[in-house]
Amino acid sequence: MCQYVHNSAVAPRFSLKKFEISINCELKGMDHQDDETRIDFLQHLETDISLYIMSFLDDPADLVSVSAVSWFWRQFVIGNGLVKQLCLRKYPHLSSIVGMVNPNDGTVKTTENNNTVEWETLERNQTVYASLLQALTESEVSPKDCIANAVSASSTDRYLDESIVNTLNPSEASYWSSEGRSNPEIPETLIYILRAGISVITEIDIQPFEAFFERGKPIYSAKFVRFRVGHPNSLSDIGDYLQMLPLQEPADYDFVWTYTSPEFPMVQENRLQPFKLPEPVLCIGGYLQIELLGRVQTQETDGLFYICVCYVRVLGRTFFPAFDRDPRARWKAVAKVLPRESQLHSAKLVER
Repeated sequence: MCQYVHNSAVAPRFSLKKFEISINCELKGMDHQDDETRIDFLQHLETDISLYIMSFLDDPADLVSVSAVSWFWRQFVIGNGLVKQLCLRKYPHLSSIVGMVNPNDGTVKTTENNNTVEWETLERNQTVYASLLQALTESEVSPKDCIANAVSASSTDRYLDESIVNTLNPSEASYWSSEGRSNPEIPETLIYILRAGISVITEIDIQPFEAFFERGKPIYSAKFVRFRVGHPNSLSDIGDYLQMLPLQEPADYDFVWTYTSPEFPMVQENRLQPFKLPEPVLCIGGYLQIELLGRVQTQETDGLFYICVCYVRVLGRTFFPAFDRDPRARWKAVAKVLPRESQLHSAKLVER
């Protein structure tokens, strides 16, 4: 018999390195030396109590360890989608992934638990979401620069000499400059394409430009910055664009932005300023827009407000080759996972 005692003041203890549960549980008649009398306490708990206990696990490695305890525990973890629940609890924006395509027949199978879902699909769900969690966790621990190329700027004062492509190089002598404006509230945007089709972004770093060749060395920063990620409206149009980057004309209306960050204040200082996102952001489309809000510096020669950026860096991780966008359909992700047999399989994640 297993007795569950709930104490709201004392929660069960959990270790990330070693799965431990402190629970007042007495198993009568248990003989640790005899498999026939060994009892699995999880089978004697109500489902909601078991789910409550499992909800304290915040590392996918712990859930994988739990599922290896016994076949019943494995069924419980996979059947209740605990890895997926953990993934969505830590990264709510992943709720846009609503299904997977069978790599063999191309049919979409829902990731929601219901009576018609096959066990193989549930197992694949666990593998895919565990892989997502691992990649997202690594993106915070060891991020890398994800920018592949510059796409366009909303305006450019002197094209080529002050092009957006100059922001890819960490040199104080190269920079992008907007056109001058009499209204300091007119915003500017910079668009970049990221490496591969699927990536997760954790931080964007921006260095305003200090005009060392002007009197007083003014710094042409913005007041605030905001970030968006998304994908192009049309695959055919963007295919033509990619042959002639950076574009001379603004391309903001050629994209669908699926995520918008809060506004971050920028200081008028010549240094690389980090802007850490509230949570890692999954970017299936592979494009980032930087919105520069408010102007603070006028140019002495014409009295107009400008924004100038010296360097941009986007920190995160690309999911390729584990995950990639399906080129045969609009903005679907292909999750390639390595099963126990060490054979490469693929499952397509369908975005809402």
